[in-house]
Amino acid sequence: MLSMAERAPLCGHEVIAVGPPELDLSAADDDAVYAVLAAAKPDAIVNAAAHTAVDKAESERALAFAINAAGAGAVARAAARLDVPLVHVSTDYVFSGDKAEPYVETDPTGPTGVYGESKLAGEDAVRASGADFATLRTAWVYSPFGANFVKTMLRLAESRDELGVVDDQRGCPTSALDLADAVIAVAANLKASADPSLRGLFHAAGSGEGSWADLAEAIFATSATNGGPSARVNRIATADYPTPAKRPANSRLDCSKLAAVHGVRLPHWRHSVEQVTARLVREGTITS
Repeated sequence: MLSMAERAPLCGHEVIAVGPPELDLSAADDDAVYAVLAAAKPDAIVNAAAHTAVDKAESERALAFAINAAGAGAVARAAARLDVPLVHVSTDYVFSGDKAEPYVETDPTGPTGVYGESKLAGEDAVRASGADFATLRTAWVYSPFGANFVKTMLRLAESRDELGVVDDQRGCPTSALDLADAVIAVAANLKASADPSLRGLFHAAGSGEGSWADLAEAIFATSATNGGPSARVNRIATADYPTPAKRPANSRLDCSKLAAVHGVRLPHWRHSVEQVTARLVREGTITS
């Protein structure tokens, strides 16, 4: 939401952030959600709220489904009652990761963990809500704000010379700032036109692809150039770094539909990660 708040004014839009404790999707009640959102008098609603702790979700199934599924449905039904467009943000984790090519919107889903299952249930709830919506699936999101992979790599590099980073998972790293631009453009398109093709499901991720190790090396190269921390990357396998939740080996998303229908294509991830990394080093906000 901080990325939305930063980018929207550049396009002449105002963002009214609504969240806990005023709006708690973990205990979503349709009337309560509607009342909070109606008070904001929105022209469009963006639901980027989620239980995104992928590993913790394995032991917090009820909470993940409350926020990602029931909460998403409540927000969508509120949007329908308010008769305003909704942009709902979803994830690559709805897929198994077994496909050899990038995933398109019509590919069969098959989440392998609670987080993906709950987000897929959220997509279904939005679809069934009667809302005027577009769902954007994204992947590997990093940002100048909050906890994310870029900040973690830079923080670890402050005290380590070498880091083991997974090299057999591939995806489309996505800057939250770029995603915010895409969300704003899609919301504006929904507001401006009743064209049915603008509605439904779209993939929205950074252009290009790479592994986590590729992303780490790009982060450290930019950081070093700007006088920040850097480390050598030791490319490891997923099996060398076990986690409670299984990660998709293939998180690549084909975003050509978004480009063709909405005229939106996110920049190449290498360009964007350079911008975010340089900003973090310059501003000294690696650990904040």
